[in-house]
Amino acid sequence: MSRPRDLDYWSFVELAQERLNSKFGGEHHRSATEVLLTLNRASDIVTYDLEAAVHRPRGRSWSAYRLMFVIWLAGPIEPNVAARLTGMSRAAVSNLAKPLVEAGILEKTPVSHDARSVQLSLTEAGEKEIRDSFRAQNEREEAWVEVLTPTEQQILVMLLNKLITNRSQFDVRGRN
Repeated sequence: MSRPRDLDYWSFVELAQERLNSKFGGEHHRSATEVLLTLNRASDIVTYDLEAAVHRPRGRSWSAYRLMFVIWLAGPIEPNVAARLTGMSRAAVSNLAKPLVEAGILEKTPVSHDARSVQLSLTEAGEKEIRDSFRAQNEREEAWVEVLTPTEQQILVMLLNKLITNRSQFDVRGRN
């Protein structure tokens, strides 16, 4: 049996499956655990790599990039819409926007239909930064997926979309 300090990710998954089998026998869904452990691990590794290789050297976080990316593509939007599209909380968007406004990357403008709300938009400097960041990230994304054929890439997207959209069988908790 492996000692904890000798475990790598793959040996941990094996250990987890062995221990879960011994604790729950046939009462746990082995493949479901393996799929979601692997999905979470892949997401964490790719996100960390993109943040470390592309965004931190530019002085930004992965979350700041996501917010800027959504505003860039969706156009001027209210923070609640930005939160929904980024998968972040409204508070997280507000906390991220503040330093981006101070840095001259984003601007806040009042909206006509609600005196309490604002729209977030990119400044000219923000547009340039997100274009440059996207180019660098997209190159890194290509490096990540080049191990898959174009057909495998399409299948992976189809499978992930199926996993995300076909969840009406239970009460999914998440941000809207």
